[in-house]
Amino acid sequence: MTLQSQNLNKAKELLAALTQKIPQTFHDSERQTVINREVVSKVRYEQRMILKDFLDDVLMQMRKFGASDIEFGGYGCNHEVWLRLNGLKYPIKEFGQYRSDEFNILILNALTPSQREFLLEKRSFDFSYTITDSDGNKFRYRACAYFELHDLALNMRAINSEIRPYESYGFHPYVTKILNLVHTKEGLVLITGITGSGKSTTLDAIIDLNNRSIEGHVVVISRPIEYIHRSQRCMIRHREVGMDTSSFKNGTIEALRQDPDVIIIGEMRDSDTIMSALEAADSGHKVFSTLHTYSSVESIDRIIGEVPSEEQARIRHRLADILRCVVSQRLIPGLCKELVLAKEIMVMTPSINAAIKNNNTSEIYQMISEGGKYGMTTLEQDLRQLYWEKKISLDTAFNYANNKRRMKQLLEIN
Repeated sequence: MTLQSQNLNKAKELLAALTQKIPQTFHDSERQTVINREVVSKVRYEQRMILKDFLDDVLMQMRKFGASDIEFGGYGCNHEVWLRLNGLKYPIKEFGQYRSDEFNILILNALTPSQREFLLEKRSFDFSYTITDSDGNKFRYRACAYFELHDLALNMRAINSEIRPYESYGFHPYVTKILNLVHTKEGLVLITGITGSGKSTTLDAIIDLNNRSIEGHVVVISRPIEYIHRSQRCMIRHREVGMDTSSFKNGTIEALRQDPDVIIIGEMRDSDTIMSALEAADSGHKVFSTLHTYSSVESIDRIIGEVPSEEQARIRHRLADILRCVVSQRLIPGLCKELVLAKEIMVMTPSINAAIKNNNTSEIYQMISEGGKYGMTTLEQDLRQLYWEKKISLDTAFNYANNKRRMKQLLEIN
């Protein structure tokens, strides 16, 4: 993997020259303000483009290498550029080494003046970044710039340029009916998992399914906007938090006045957003969102736990009535050296509805394991199936299970 030598050499020379202009009398976080004011803000347009071309070249090489994420800057990177390949993160020697201030300048240069001010004030900033190759193809990235020990660091995740086909997920027809506006017009659907588990990719596939299936109006609220859908049978609106709306909560409330059929809330990060999502679903709209949780039961408990104890009985009943499906997923190492999707699927049934209302969520796992005719599966059942299909190893199946005891039983391990 090599960078274009012309871009690399020009950028290295420029970064070395610009670091010499940084006053040495400032330290700690104030140093970034000085670098922005005294160096980056005074960079000429031609110099800005040299640094941008270098960063774009790095990002194109990242895609050619098949990496999902790139990370550099801050103390932890050890002066190197890191890539996440097949779920593991490595420093890439071919990209070279850089001083902390060189990374600081490169990161600040990637932002607009208003974005730099936001980052310096809030200490973290989420944004999208787009590059264009020589053939005019556009590639988008989800980025987060943040502080680490007074220096700047940057993570950028490659957004797929093509939507993963919905059919590749292998969802049961009953689950597809819940996800498709053709069959189910209202209710809340959650896609859950840790960071990097493919939640956004799954949401995009579901949006595409609806976009190809029925005439409707989809409002996507996210920070940042990742994949941009082209309206087909559905009119799809994209609203980026921080640019088009002030927050997930406000974006959701505003969407209710925009005649939507489907509202996509990129992430339920806080109690205000969670309550807004419940309100939207309760008003008769179809709502999709994500949570950073491992399982259906944890997702239910997390939502109920966001309200004071005296309100929890009411929220349990409300959630039980509007929740339609929870897909909890993970990306795990496969035998083919690529990541494989493993998932738990919970579909609302009268028994699960009663368990939520009666605060007996501990019973739901067994109900999921017995709900195959509705398309339900526990993570452990799905891992066993992936092992039987020779897509993952026995050790991987066991290591990634939530319920180790049940996994042992399914795999018949003594």
